[in-house]
Amino acid sequence: MAKKQATFEDRLMELEELVRKMEGGTLPLGESLAAYEAGMQLSHQLTEELAAAEKRMLELSGGEVRPMEDAP
Repeated sequence: MAKKQATFEDRLMELEELVRKMEGGTLPLGESLAAYEAGMQLSHQLTEELAAAEKRMLELSGGEVRPMEDAP
């Protein structure tokens, strides 16, 4: 069976969990480095996805993003 692709929210929760583990201060050095590397990769992916969403919103709105209360 094919593995479900992680959503933005899934990856964000994974990043938050990695941060909690690292902030706990109980991980051995090697695990801390691996968690840091994984966190940086997740952060990069999330940043790219947010940038793509913002670009798409700008395309849909004609180059201007307005608060919802200002929408027609």
